[in-house]
Amino acid sequence: MLPIRRDLRFDLPPERINNWHAAGPHISVFMNTLSLFFPVGERFFIHSVRHYRERIKDPELQKAVAAFIGQEAMHGREHEEYNAHMFQAVPQTVGMERMVARLLGFVQKYTPASFQLSATIALEHFTAIMADGLLRDPAILEGAESHYAAIWNWHALEETEHKAVAYDVWRAVMGRNPVSYVIRVGGLIVASVILWGIAISFHLRTIALLGELGNRSGWRQFFRYGFTRPGFLRKLVLPWLSYFRPGFHPWDHDNSEFLERIRPLEYRYAKTEREAQPA
Repeated sequence: MLPIRRDLRFDLPPERINNWHAAGPHISVFMNTLSLFFPVGERFFIHSVRHYRERIKDPELQKAVAAFIGQEAMHGREHEEYNAHMFQAVPQTVGMERMVARLLGFVQKYTPASFQLSATIALEHFTAIMADGLLRDPAILEGAESHYAAIWNWHALEETEHKAVAYDVWRAVMGRNPVSYVIRVGGLIVASVILWGIAISFHLRTIALLGELGNRSGWRQFFRYGFTRPGFLRKLVLPWLSYFRPGFHPWDHDNSEFLERIRPLEYRYAKTEREAQPA
């Protein structure tokens, strides 16, 4: 699977930033919270994979790495615009993104490159299984504002397309042995605890800043979406556990049929040369 770098622009309506999901602000803000991780997270992923680029001998994997870097750069750019709308609506979220940047800066400065790559493949596993859940159940974004639904669908599709690239780099440079297995699954455990601990705190704080912390109806909607129907968060548990199989590979779960959905998004949101010309 060779990823493709696509230059899409979504022109998100800023006035809908905290209430773009049909289920209301609690779901909207949860997804927004995840977006806070993306620009700095994508740069971290690029850095950790690029570090090993010269050690990759397979020319096809070299091409995949170049495309992976291109896709992650586009994701970072679009989520920077997304996050800018959050910063304008809730200025305190600027500090949240800075906290993520400081954390990843610390990891880059004080941990070995192998741990950084382990964290990258762990977080790529997270994005891949979340992407699969979103693509598999259209009810998750049903009724959402179209531009926000489009950016999440696009991100999910490209995360699916390149879900094995960083993992294949890991295998190429770390091999398949007990030590690499321990580092790999250890990276997932550490990343899981840190990611969800920070994400939950960001979500609660932003909901409080919006004056929605005591909104029981909003919380009922959130827990329904997350844990009953469609149960987006509940359905992540078994795919998350699959990472612990010694022979795990991201394409063990082949969901490449979803990638056909990217063509309508390309047609609608790609920035053409004509559109780029000044009037």
